[in-house]
Amino acid sequence: MATPVFDHEQSSRALPSWVNDIVAGTVGGWAQVVSGHPFDTLKVRLQTQPNPPKYHGAMDCLRQTLKEEGPAGLYRGVTSPLMGIGICNAVLFAANGNFRRILQGGDETKELTLFQIGAAGSLSGSVMAFVNCPVELLKVKLQTQYKPGPGAVAVASAEKPFKGVLDAGVRTFQAQGMRGLYRGMSITLLRDVPSYFSYFVTYEGTKRLLAHTNHQGRVDQLSSAELLLAGGIAGFGAWIPCYPQDVIKSRMQSSTQYRSTLDCFRALRAEAAATSWRVWFKGFGPTMARAFPANAATFFFFESTMSFMRKL
Repeated sequence: MATPVFDHEQSSRALPSWVNDIVAGTVGGWAQVVSGHPFDTLKVRLQTQPNPPKYHGAMDCLRQTLKEEGPAGLYRGVTSPLMGIGICNAVLFAANGNFRRILQGGDETKELTLFQIGAAGSLSGSVMAFVNCPVELLKVKLQTQYKPGPGAVAVASAEKPFKGVLDAGVRTFQAQGMRGLYRGMSITLLRDVPSYFSYFVTYEGTKRLLAHTNHQGRVDQLSSAELLLAGGIAGFGAWIPCYPQDVIKSRMQSSTQYRSTLDCFRALRAEAAATSWRVWFKGFGPTMARAFPANAATFFFFESTMSFMRKL
């Protein structure tokens, strides 16, 4: 049986469109965190490890993390995205819905082109970056706060360990103010603007292709499996245009040794010249492993929640 799909060109009669976007986006964000955080932890640790490296690859990072910290180590810093990703996704989908309605010129039945969908996505990404930056900064700080077991390598930082996301936020603000919480803001913008263009274009394009192939163009007839497939593929699409930017962002947010984004870029460029171009793609494996399930869950729960709310 086909799963009802929310058509972004239509709005709920019971509730304003922006309310639907916020609620469904929040639920989708929670689903993303639960399904994808362990992969994200591996990605960040590989991106920010010192030289010589602590880990020899994704599987070694997984093995050492489980050995030294147990399964809970894979969920280090989860409180920040769990608290923040709901807000982030609410902002993302509310902004995206609003920009789409602007491009529709008041006619919510008008079907947008894929380029227009991408433009709305990029504009949403520029808004999203202001929420993403502090949330991800606290997440990175906690994820790179290692807890070695007996005989393990020393901790990544000599500073007193953070007790949790609130402690990390308060101490960062006390030490550096708002500027500290928004460290890496410029590179976050350079990552999110192209990323969300590709994200929404890939998702809507895949849905339209599946609908054309299997349902005579009826997007509302897509099955649950087809929605999950479209969401998962969108996850891949989101990372392709922005992964090196994400490496720079993680380095910037995990260490204060870089004076600016440009300084971090130059340091990474020198490291790549001395070792390998793979420096720009550290953690790429776990990121791709996370991309499909996390974004399949995000869009599936977003669509399902939106469909439910339209019936209220």
